[in-house]
Amino acid sequence: MDGKTLARIGAIIFVALAITATAIEMNRPTEQPDDPVTLAQPAPARDPLRVELARCGAMGEAGGRDPSCLHAWAENRRRFLGQPAPASPVPTAPTPSTPDQNGSR
Repeated sequence: MDGKTLARIGAIIFVALAITATAIEMNRPTEQPDDPVTLAQPAPARDPLRVELARCGAMGEAGGRDPSCLHAWAENRRRFLGQPAPASPVPTAPTPSTPDQNGSR
């Protein structure tokens, strides 16, 4: 027997075994748990930040000008970077620039 014939016989045996294993697996009944408690899973709680981010994403370009979207994105960055929550959110208002005594800004 030459090498080609031996390789063909090996390939035919391999394919036959694969088809047999597939047929056996397809005829096997599916396993279902007997305990109905394991079937019921609690619904995951909705994160309000995630809902707000989805709303902002749906707004498109207008989301970049919406204050609530800017706040949601800032909170998402804070969570992602693992920074601690601010103790008291104090809004920072821009301070008007006053000219110094020389008249330059």
